[in-house]
Amino acid sequence: MARSALLNVMVQAALKAGKSLARDFGEVQNLQVSVKGPGDFVSQADLKAEKLVRDELMKARPTYGFLGEESEEIKGTDGAHRWIVDPLDGTTNFLHGIPQFAVSIALERNDELVAGVIFNPATDELYTAEKGGGAFLNDRRIRVAARKVLSDSVIGCGIPHLGRGAHGKFLVELRHVMGEAAGVRRMGAAALDLAYVAAGRLDGFWEAGLSPWDMAAGLLMIREAGGFVSDMHGGTEMFHTGTVVAGNEYIRKELIEVLGRPVPKN
Repeated sequence: MARSALLNVMVQAALKAGKSLARDFGEVQNLQVSVKGPGDFVSQADLKAEKLVRDELMKARPTYGFLGEESEEIKGTDGAHRWIVDPLDGTTNFLHGIPQFAVSIALERNDELVAGVIFNPATDELYTAEKGGGAFLNDRRIRVAARKVLSDSVIGCGIPHLGRGAHGKFLVELRHVMGEAAGVRRMGAAALDLAYVAAGRLDGFWEAGLSPWDMAAGLLMIREAGGFVSDMHGGTEMFHTGTVVAGNEYIRKELIEVLGRPVPKN
């Protein structure tokens, strides 16, 4: 596949941060048994990865804005462009030595997502997409799955954890989806879940309580793989609502209908 200069910059930044995370990931198991524990170490790994990404991107395009999970937003002087970065999506997985985490980088131009990169250094899987250019996994074209009914589909989700609200609401949603789908999966890294939808590994996905950096690259990835993304109400306010529903045309619509059902009486 031919990549634009901007996408090449994003890929290099993701690979550089991923290499750092891979080294740190190798130390996590040793830290599990230490008295201090791995929490401080992982937060440092996260900050280090974001700095690597930010430095690489800002060196190439110093006038662009920058929105990252671990640092203050940089508005930039360009006015039209903004990087949206999660240097370590799936922190809890990383903390526990589970190889399901990623570096996620998106580029926004005039409030429209135009490029995205998601890289899992533990599996060496690199997902890339550019607006109008398709989506790729390690340079192989990917497409969303073609299944048309939930009863044949495996659906990914995010589960609200300790400190997050809406546990009861999620349990109602899960009850509805469990009753309709072939399977439900929770893997702990929203960026990778969205990339899995783009690659046809998951037929659909829903989650609430997300931030722009959790989903920006994945939203573009799915669109460029022929899929559809929306908020829980079927609109386009994913960044504002913090919710996302994704899949092909049929599965996304069915998911929205199922998720919107009222709380059962019994």
